[in-house]
Amino acid sequence: MKSLKPKYIKQGEIRAKMKVIMAAAGTAGHINPALAIANKIKKENPSAEITFIGTERGLEQDLVPRAGYPLRTIDAYGLSKKLSLDNLKKMIKTLKGIFEARKIVKEIKPDLIIGTGGYICGAVILAGHKYKIPTMLHESNAFPGKAVKMLAPKTDVIMVSFKDALDRITNAKKVVLTGTPTRDIKQNMTLDEKIKEIEKYSLNPAKPTVLVFGGSQGAKAINDAIIDLAEKKLNKKYQILLVSGPKQYEIVKEEFKKRNLDIDNIYGIKVVPYIYDMVEIMNSADILVCRSGATTITEIAKLGKPSILIPLPNVSHDHQQYNAEVLENVGSAFIIKNNELTAEDLNGKIEQMLDKNLLETMGNNARKASIDNVEDRIYDEIKKVLGI
Repeated sequence: MKSLKPKYIKQGEIRAKMKVIMAAAGTAGHINPALAIANKIKKENPSAEITFIGTERGLEQDLVPRAGYPLRTIDAYGLSKKLSLDNLKKMIKTLKGIFEARKIVKEIKPDLIIGTGGYICGAVILAGHKYKIPTMLHESNAFPGKAVKMLAPKTDVIMVSFKDALDRITNAKKVVLTGTPTRDIKQNMTLDEKIKEIEKYSLNPAKPTVLVFGGSQGAKAINDAIIDLAEKKLNKKYQILLVSGPKQYEIVKEEFKKRNLDIDNIYGIKVVPYIYDMVEIMNSADILVCRSGATTITEIAKLGKPSILIPLPNVSHDHQQYNAEVLENVGSAFIIKNNELTAEDLNGKIEQMLDKNLLETMGNNARKASIDNVEDRIYDEIKKVLGI
């Protein structure tokens, strides 16, 4: 197959516009790193033309246009070994999506294709390989998925977020540690800023604050544990800010009501459906209780926060467990299995962590897992691939 790669004019000459395709779909964990990389490219090369390829079903439909980038869509699904009519239909649509990806790549003729996750990455990266266009993949999780391992031999560079992932990809042309790009994080909030942030939620800044959240949609098991903890009034030594998730807020409210508790008036517990300035309250809280998605782990490490992690079960390769172990292994987190989560066990871990010396040690340990200058590292790899 003839290469579609245009001759890229080097710095100092009359330079053509850089064209980049970003392949990302599904969850914020896939899309936000892609947006961060796209923003870095635009910062370094304002004339760059960046096009996203996603699906019509994922959060990319909202996040990508909101960030100001054009979005093209193809059909793609995760394929199951289970034989069924539904899976057969999905397989046919995914095969169609491969040809759709080729058509878009042939039309745009990009200098580079970067995939950050989602079912569409396979189709888009393979299209790039077919037309001899440089390709890169970013793997956010500590345990790389099947798709990354499958695409590794056909991808010029695999960028990983955690050291633990380096030895888990053995068939790649090149694997580099870059970290996960995240939103801007103010790492050094003043004491006054933290006090104001805690008071914003009608909580007492003089009391240890535990921030509990389960991702953008919340987590039922975590919410249930907090409801049980509240009923038993176990949180005598600390206060809780529970971010229930917008879809679960009414469910949580009803559960409290069944236990004769008013969601707006619970001892030492404030419940909100969602928080937009999440990084600020993460930075202000003393302890974090949450899932262990790759972006969350990255932000916890950057902020240097002690945490109790409840990995999401039943996900591919149990990758949230491996992510959580990144922080556990440096001595900054405790892990509680989802099916072992109880109010008593959670309370016990929180009370154990309330010792100021332990909190400080765990926070310092968390920073050991953090990687600085992530976007710069990624852009350096982009320049190497393009030869500029």
